[in-house]
Formats: sequence, C-alpha cells, structure tokens
Amino acid sequence: MKDSKFASLTDEELLAEKAKAKSAAITNAVLCGFIIGIAIYSTYKNGLGLFTFLPLFFVYMMFNSNKKNTGLKDELAARNIKE
Repeated sequence: MKDSKFASLTDEELLAEKAKAKSAAITNAVLCGFIIGIAIYSTYKNGLGLFTFLPLFFVYMMFNSNKKNTGLKDELAARNIKE
C-alpha cells in the first residue's frame, strides 16, 4: 500500500519527497530535544507526574511518524537513486 504511492512518482518527485522527509526529520529531532528538556525540567521541579510522562508520549508519537518514510527509502533503493 505504501509503495503504490511512491511507485507512481517520477525520479525528480521522489528526490523532492526525500528532501521534505529530511527537513521533517531535522524538525522532529529539534522538537524531541525540546520536549525531552521540558520533561526533565518538570521532573526536577515537581517530581514525577503528568507533565513528565505527557511530553514523553509526544516524543513516542514523533518517532512512530518517521516509519512512513520506509516506503520512500525502499522505492529509492529499487530505482537505484543515490542523490
């Protein structure tokens, strides 16, 4: 199902999707660092509580959102696109 979305794209469109995925990964990494910092600060100030685990749940959701890029990576490898 994931492969059919990327199989219909041209090589240039695949490279554009790869660039979007890379910038999204960088943004997610920055947000994850910020959210983890909030969780650590909250734990330091208030001890364990809701504001410790709620931000960590969002980090988990961000990591799971990156799994959709596996279809893109597979299609790039199948077409032997290195750029």
